[in-house]
Amino acid sequence: MISKLFSREPETRIFFATDIHGSEVCWKKFLNSGKHYDAKVLVLGGDMTGKALVPIVESGPDRWYADLLENRRDFTTEDEVKEFEDSVRRRGYYPFRTDPDEMSELQGDEKLRDRLFHTEMLGTVERWMRMADDKLEGTGIQCFLSPGNDDQFEVDEIIAAAKNVELAEGRVVEFGDFQMVSTGWANRTPWDTYREEDEPDLKKRLEAMTSQVTAVPEKTIYNFHCPPHSTGLDDAPEIDADMRPKDAGRSTVPVGSTAVREAIEEGQPTLALHGHIHEARGNTRLGRTLCINPGSSYEQGQLLGAVVDLDGGKKVKRFVLTSG
Repeated sequence: MISKLFSREPETRIFFATDIHGSEVCWKKFLNSGKHYDAKVLVLGGDMTGKALVPIVESGPDRWYADLLENRRDFTTEDEVKEFEDSVRRRGYYPFRTDPDEMSELQGDEKLRDRLFHTEMLGTVERWMRMADDKLEGTGIQCFLSPGNDDQFEVDEIIAAAKNVELAEGRVVEFGDFQMVSTGWANRTPWDTYREEDEPDLKKRLEAMTSQVTAVPEKTIYNFHCPPHSTGLDDAPEIDADMRPKDAGRSTVPVGSTAVREAIEEGQPTLALHGHIHEARGNTRLGRTLCINPGSSYEQGQLLGAVVDLDGGKKVKRFVLTSG
């Protein structure tokens, strides 16, 4: 399908996706996307880890129960439990089995819950890296990951230890004649996440990274998790003081970064890849730079992405937003 859309062979074809938030089915689709789209470079933007634990409580012989999205589920066979665990992973959560005594202890101890979440989350990232090493071995596909503002810092070390995946955070990486600089840091959010800071500090961070780029703009890519301010790629539902969407989510406001916008306007890379705002799927141009946010539908197990062909010209002329 993609090959038919693009009539001539590109110098470099990238597949980009972002914000899979722990969805195992999206991760598997991402690993398969190189072969599916005939892309030799895979880039996963920030926010790869999940957000919540889902306990499955063994209440008696061949009896379990669990709550997911305020819905109670009861199970009487091991197959039913495994099917539920798979569905939990597809949604980006972390299932774990427990008993009533441990469950009671967890409910009364926030630090214990945090430690368990931490263990489950990092264990999943380690398993994902093993999957990537096996899947990408011998394919010639380069795979770059940069954690996002929702990802804990310990994730970086696990990615860096992978054999067939490269940690892109804060670095200039190369494929062919192209250079890409990446970061998952964002401007301030209402949720006080791991990698966010004030705009002046983010500006300094971006300047320190972009100053390392030696390629010409036509051969340069910015992979910045946070989209540039007031570009349509950063329109998010407006929230009230209780952190709830106003007007049933129909009222939107730009929440992107002014520092990211300034960096793009000054550097004018050929391509800028973004995520962060799941609802703001689309593309725009800032001067000569094509900016893309493929959006995210991870809870539905749908991998949204973008296939981009680069040939080193002054503008990217061939790209398509994908879903699958």
